[in-house]
Amino acid sequence: MFCGSCMHDNTWARALMARGVEVSLIPTYTPIRVDEENVSDARVFFGGINVYLSSQWHWWRAVPSFLKHWLDHPAIIRWATSKAVSNDAKQLGQLTLDMLAGESGPQREQVEELAQFIGEQLKPDIVVFSNALLAGSVRRIKQLFAGPVLCVLQGDDIFLDSLPDSHREPVLQALRNRARDFDGFITHSRYYAEHMAAELSIPLDRFHQLPLGIDLTGHDGQPRPAGDPFTVGYFARLCPEKGLHLLVEAFVRFHAKHPRTRLRVSGYLGDRDRSYFEQVRSQAARLGSAFEFVGSPATQAEKVEFLKSLDVLSVPTVYREPKGLSILEALANGVPVVQPAHGAFLELIKATQGGLLFEPGNVDDLTAQLELLVSDPNLRERLSKTGQQQTREKFSAEAMAQQSVRLFERMRA
Repeated sequence: MFCGSCMHDNTWARALMARGVEVSLIPTYTPIRVDEENVSDARVFFGGINVYLSSQWHWWRAVPSFLKHWLDHPAIIRWATSKAVSNDAKQLGQLTLDMLAGESGPQREQVEELAQFIGEQLKPDIVVFSNALLAGSVRRIKQLFAGPVLCVLQGDDIFLDSLPDSHREPVLQALRNRARDFDGFITHSRYYAEHMAAELSIPLDRFHQLPLGIDLTGHDGQPRPAGDPFTVGYFARLCPEKGLHLLVEAFVRFHAKHPRTRLRVSGYLGDRDRSYFEQVRSQAARLGSAFEFVGSPATQAEKVEFLKSLDVLSVPTVYREPKGLSILEALANGVPVVQPAHGAFLELIKATQGGLLFEPGNVDDLTAQLELLVSDPNLRERLSKTGQQQTREKFSAEAMAQQSVRLFERMRA
C-alpha cells in the first residue's frame, strides 16, 4: 500500500535535497511505495523475509549471509508482499520483541550490517529513525557513529495498543529501555510529544516539533463554490481505526435531509479489513448511487483529481491521529475538512483555519457540522480559502526542510 509515513519521509528527503543537503533514505523491511519521485536507496535493510525467518527458525540464523541476502532484493520482497502478508500487530508481538532485542537478539546480523553501513560507509552528520520500533539497532550504531541519533514518532502507539496483552507490556518495557539510546525525538504535534513522553517515560524537553510538509507540486485545486450534488469525501485507509463507519452513519442522516448530496470514498483496502468494509457497504446500501467507492488512487494525479471532486473531506478517526497528511492534502486543494476534536487535528485546524471540529465519536455532531457547511456557503468558502492559504504557507515541503536544517544544526552543535 501507499504508507503515509513512507510518503512523508520521502517528501522530507526530497525537500532537504533541494536545499543542498546530502540525504540517504534507507528502506527497512520492504522497499517504499510512493506516488512521487522515489529517492530512497535501492538496498533494503532488515529485509522483511529474513527478519521473519530469523525470528521463527533458530537454525536460519546460522545460514551464511551470502545464502540469505538474495531474499533482501527489492524485487523478491515486492513479490512476497504482494501475497496475503499480515501486518496485524496481534500476530507480530514476538517479532517486535526480537527486533527490540537488537545486538543480542535474532536480528543481530542485520543490526551489525546497518551499523557498519552507517558508521563506516555513509559517515553522516546526523541519523534520523522513522519510528521507535527500530530502536534495537541504535546502541550498536552509536558505537560506530559519534553524531546525534534522532527518532521521529508518527504513530508508534497505534501499533503498541494493538498488541495482545501477552506482548504489549513486555514490548513497551523493552521500548522504554531502548528509547534512552536516542539523543532526541521529533513529532509533528505538541499533543503527540506529550503523549509519547508519558508513554516512553522520556522527559518532554527531549522532544522537538517539526511541521508536517507536503510537496505542493501538482496540488492545483482551487477554492470554488460547492458543486451540485454537494459531495462529501473520505480519503484514508479503509479500516475501523479511520472511522469510515461513523462517516457513513452521519452521511445517511445528512442525505435524508439533503437529498442532492453524495459520499465518495477512496483509500487502500487490505485483506485484514475486507469484512469491515463489506459491513460498511451494507450500511451504505440504502444510499444507492449517492454512495461511491472509487478505490485507491494509483498516482498523485489521480489522488488530486479525487480531492478536487469534493466539497468537504472528513476522516473521523476513532484514535488520536498523530499526523493527518490527507487533511493537509485536501486543504491544499481548497477542500475544507470536518475532523474529530482530538489528536493532531486540534492543532492542524487551529493552524490552518480550514475546517470544523466535532466531538469525537459523536455522529450527531458530525452530521451537524456537515449540515452547517451545506447551509452556509459563505462559511464553507471562507474555510476553503483560508485553509488553502495557511497550508501553503505553513506546511509546504520547503518550510519543513528549512526548520529541519535548523534543528539538525542545533543538534550537531
